[in-house]
Amino acid sequence: DIKKEKVDAIKQGISPIVEPGLEEVIEKSIKTGNLYAIQDLKKAIEDSELSFVAVGTPSRDNGALDLTSVKRVLTEIGEALRSTKEFHTVVVRSTILPGTMETVVIPTLEKTSKKRVGKDFAAVFNPEFLREGSALNDFYNPPFIIIGEDDKQGGALEKLWKSMPINASIYRVKLKLAEMLKYTNNAFHGLKVVFANEIGSICKDLGVDSHKLMELFVQDTKLNISPHYLKPGFAFGGSCLPKDIKALTYLAKALDIEVS
Repeated sequence: DIKKEKVDAIKQGISPIVEPGLEEVIEKSIKTGNLYAIQDLKKAIEDSELSFVAVGTPSRDNGALDLTSVKRVLTEIGEALRSTKEFHTVVVRSTILPGTMETVVIPTLEKTSKKRVGKDFAAVFNPEFLREGSALNDFYNPPFIIIGEDDKQGGALEKLWKSMPINASIYRVKLKLAEMLKYTNNAFHGLKVVFANEIGSICKDLGVDSHKLMELFVQDTKLNISPHYLKPGFAFGGSCLPKDIKALTYLAKALDIEVS
């Protein structure tokens, strides 16, 4: 890390962030020699086979991502790769929009390293699906492991994941698909929150227990919580869905509840 205070803290087994259980893992890893912190990026690259880019990508005022930190780290990694002889894999964990690996990450690494992707180094995307407050549990119990790659560059990363005590399927897919999957997941999670809140608003005015309702709702794993209806194509139709959604929307309006 570029910040000396963070490096010093990790060397002492102290977590630089607040996350349940993380400090114990850091302390144990430091003692066993499985983890060490350093400010010298060039040496870190020389002593490793993989580098992970996990910096923030905050929103700009117009909704676009600010890739300043990502570009800075990639530039530093590229400059360090310039003098290395061994093949190295650069793994991006930061959330980035589809196409960023091809238009920003790889060109930046090639420009600064004076090397070619696929020949001298690999560049892959490995999205993380972690929640604050339960990051450790999410890390060791992921729904799946996604490796976005071109030209089968994710071999070293797959080997690393398989070496850890994690029971999850590994999918090696195209870069853009992997990038888009992270946004699809988060958009769907947001959709679920909005859906539950709007149903909850209607239930409140009707005197219906919305929490009990949702407990029953998720018991249906055949249609409600399932892959059904999640196939891009035609709009919904039939005799029930259009009629019932119109009726529910009418009911909300009759109760003076604003729904979208």
